[in-house]
Amino acid sequence: MKYADIDKRKKAFIFELDNVIYPEKDYLYQVYYIFASLLEYTENFDAKETTNLMVDTYNAEGSDRVFDRLKEKLNIDEKFRDNLNNLLITAKLPLKLLVYKNILNLLQDIVIDRKKVFIVTNGNPEQQLNKIKQMEWHGLEPYLTAYFAEETFAKPEPDAIDLLIKDHNLQRRDILMIENAENDRLCAETCGIDYINVQEFL
Repeated sequence: MKYADIDKRKKAFIFELDNVIYPEKDYLYQVYYIFASLLEYTENFDAKETTNLMVDTYNAEGSDRVFDRLKEKLNIDEKFRDNLNNLLITAKLPLKLLVYKNILNLLQDIVIDRKKVFIVTNGNPEQQLNKIKQMEWHGLEPYLTAYFAEETFAKPEPDAIDLLIKDHNLQRRDILMIENAENDRLCAETCGIDYINVQEFL
């Protein structure tokens, strides 16, 4: 699917950030690499082994289990949990985060057509802003408006979308959400706005 296939009457597009605009793993893997390098420097753990364990755990069990597995398999001190959690929020990455190519094309087409682009994202607002700042936007930054849902209520609660609609004087029929999660679909349905899964574009 391409921008040309979308209803021309849509005036505003809402995107989640993680796994919609870019692959979240690209952020997490770089944070894991930084953390593993810290452990190698301070505790003499092998950085490559630590990074691999973190990545494998993330892929098999999810991000919430990563530090627990480090403790279990490498006997890493609990005091480092806070270091990892802090890095996950504030890390300065070695490499820029790259927008999915097809989504970059979609964003550029929306902007060229003078339509509005919004990012409405769940998650820690400081962490999500950190990701946005380290993304390669190819000059799109001035055309993006971000709302951090947890500053009101996280999706699927409709509060952030309702605020956006009020702030920008939009009609619900004018909006299309690009989503990749049940939370977004439920939120869109509650708000009475149309939505398309990001896989249609990827």
